[in-house]
Amino acid sequence: MKNIGMAIRDIDFNRAAAGLRGVIKETRLIYSDIFSAESGNAVYLKPENLQATGAFKIRGAYNRISKLSPKERDRGLIASSAGNHAQGVALAAQLLGVRAIIVMPLSTPLIKVEATRSYGADVVLFGNCYDEAYEEAIRLMEDNGYVFIHPFNDKDIIEGQGTIGLEILAELPGTDCIVVPIGGGGLISGIAMAAKQMKPGIKIIGVEPEGAMAMKLSVEKGELVCLDGVCTIADGVAVKNPGDMTFPIIQRYVDEIITVSDFEIMESVLVLLERHKLIGENAGVLSLAALKKIKDKGRNTVCLISGGNIDVLTISAMIDRGLVSRGRILRFTVDLHDQPGELLKVAEILAGLHANVIKLDHNQFKTVDRLMEVQLDVTVETKGRAHIESILAEFRKRNYTVTEL
Repeated sequence: MKNIGMAIRDIDFNRAAAGLRGVIKETRLIYSDIFSAESGNAVYLKPENLQATGAFKIRGAYNRISKLSPKERDRGLIASSAGNHAQGVALAAQLLGVRAIIVMPLSTPLIKVEATRSYGADVVLFGNCYDEAYEEAIRLMEDNGYVFIHPFNDKDIIEGQGTIGLEILAELPGTDCIVVPIGGGGLISGIAMAAKQMKPGIKIIGVEPEGAMAMKLSVEKGELVCLDGVCTIADGVAVKNPGDMTFPIIQRYVDEIITVSDFEIMESVLVLLERHKLIGENAGVLSLAALKKIKDKGRNTVCLISGGNIDVLTISAMIDRGLVSRGRILRFTVDLHDQPGELLKVAEILAGLHANVIKLDHNQFKTVDRLMEVQLDVTVETKGRAHIESILAEFRKRNYTVTEL
């Protein structure tokens, strides 16, 4: 494992910020009424999803590539990424006139693959997760002499990402807490170091998905933990092996790591879209998904929206699941006698409870005795959890067998 002194030696966040002027977009803080009300804190969004590449990654990538020697640039670059680092490297390489090859997992959303190619990079699709793509990129580097641009385990990458911390405190000096997604750890390492250099008492909270919590387990165990596998909808942070450079920085500078479920992530995607008209990818909204789990209240809390690269089909699925999670849609089955008028009775009950029917599926083949009973799948629009409970209670009161899906 790299010594923390080696990891932070020569890091200069102000120098990195100066180099990024004119390259990155200014992403000013947005106050959130809805997330403030739900969390009990004054919540501000740092919308890095509005960067040119749709994510924060351009900061570290440009900072790293801009420091290469002429001979290194002539060799060409290679990187591995689930998407956002790929676009950051591709754009930075294009701006600096360097050839870039990007290895991406086979499961990478098409929007990220096409966006990476649009910046002039050559894309190689390989492996089922980031770690397998990484191994292929290393093989290609060794075979062809490319310069490898690591997505997180690199001091120049950390330095570039840390400029976000400078911007947050310059705009809101009264920030009490910054909440940051964790994948390999480069983003939170940079932000935590930069922020605590300016304001030592600030609290830094990291967030990981429950299905990819390598850094949290590593911190708890006191040594790097490699996961056997990852299982999360947040593909951008689905990392089995956290960085050995970022790990000691996180041990020292990050105060807490919270884990969130896929359902909490989906809900956050929906609320961000519906209330702020901002699109966040699954990995990008981890900070929002963690808000209700933060114990401190009444604090100025900045949540980093780290990326917004998500394809339309995924957005549709996230909205659908988020509506269910927030109690805006109820799906249930009800067993009915196979006789005329039963469907009308169900419709009348729902109308009387002011539940707007979205879909009904009348299926004779889902019950054991399909000659006597049928099963009705019902999807209705509701007004929240209390409304849902009243609908289910009314059906049960009338001796219907109902099952919430």
